[in-house]
Amino acid sequence: MKKKVKKLMEGNNKMIKSEWFKEQHRKTKEAFSRMRKLSFPALIVLIVQKSVKSLQLRLNEWFEEFGDETVSNSAFSQARANLKHTAFIALNDSNVKIYYGDDVYEKYKGFRVLAIDGSKVRLPKGAEIKAQFGAISYRNQKEEVEGEHNYSQLSVLYDVLNRFALTAECGVARAYEVDLAKKHLEYTQKDKDLLLCDRNYATYDFMTTLIERKLNFVIRCSSKYAIVKEMQEGSGADSRLVEVKNNQNEYLNLRFVRVLLSTGEYEILVTSLLDEQRYPSEIFKELYHLRWGIETFYGLLKTRLELENFTGKTVESVLQDIYSTLYLSNIESILTAEAEAKLKSKTTSKNQQKVNRSVSFHAIKSEALNLLFSDMPINKIFNKLQKLFLTNPTLDKKKPTTPRNPKTARHLLHYHRTQRKHGF
Repeated sequence: MKKKVKKLMEGNNKMIKSEWFKEQHRKTKEAFSRMRKLSFPALIVLIVQKSVKSLQLRLNEWFEEFGDETVSNSAFSQARANLKHTAFIALNDSNVKIYYGDDVYEKYKGFRVLAIDGSKVRLPKGAEIKAQFGAISYRNQKEEVEGEHNYSQLSVLYDVLNRFALTAECGVARAYEVDLAKKHLEYTQKDKDLLLCDRNYATYDFMTTLIERKLNFVIRCSSKYAIVKEMQEGSGADSRLVEVKNNQNEYLNLRFVRVLLSTGEYEILVTSLLDEQRYPSEIFKELYHLRWGIETFYGLLKTRLELENFTGKTVESVLQDIYSTLYLSNIESILTAEAEAKLKSKTTSKNQQKVNRSVSFHAIKSEALNLLFSDMPINKIFNKLQKLFLTNPTLDKKKPTTPRNPKTARHLLHYHRTQRKHGF
């Protein structure tokens, strides 16, 4: 793992400081051509370091560290206007190639387990952002309150076992999740990946696309299908091989699996894993449960990393914040993997210990300059971070089995007390 981390971080460092990378991801040929306080690499690091502090305070701290006179937040905004958000996509793409290039990563029965899901992200107000992404209206009839908020439909392809976001799509507010999901498929590997999806993706069109690409899948089914209604009644076998016809009059060989939940209800899954001997029905409850990883990932983005606390009000700044946050989350997964393994190996309680995300993200943001821009040896930084990651671990609590509390007030109180925690 240390060799892989070193290769990843040295590759990121080299990319950020290179001329070719700057030329690819600046708006104009003139941008960042002269020596300025806010250089191209410095801007990258500052955006990755996104803080809950005020922007001007963060700039003051940054330049105080270098013993230099600070710049205004207006100067920062002008500089970032010359930067393309594609810089963070390129950095993440490079990490994906390196991370999976040696075929050494956690798998399930030989598969890389990938979940696809979408989530609405509330964007800043503004005509430019509304024109790009669109808005969703709301109305509270009881209090006669109405209005609208700008939103983007974010879709992520996420490795649930290795906590790694391979790619993301920022669609319009009312984008169709399946259309966004299809754009992720170029990042998948035929016969090697297993996709986990919620019931919004249980369409014959999407399943046809996956089968044509030789991608295996497990998707939760809605009760709109006749066979699903029948299996939910509890009669018949828990696993059924069915031949269905899609919209193009093509026949698909699918398997429907019934899973008994702790509530006593049945959940029906549709899968391309047809071999009932190799993939018995008993494994599917545990397998589909892995999809919970992408739910907690969105929770991490929106709470710990304050994704919706945007640092700019332009389309470009919004995209920079989204893709830099995804990039940062992957860096954290890479750097904490060794510490996670150590904590897991010595845990004896029912709930395993894991790295405290507040500690890890704070430490990584504090060391971002050294990691991404300085010439300090990566091993030295890595060893320093490992000591911090192992301090004050938390418990890896399992997904709750009790229903969510429908009372909004209590739910929000719980959210602010236990979820909305800052990392920097």
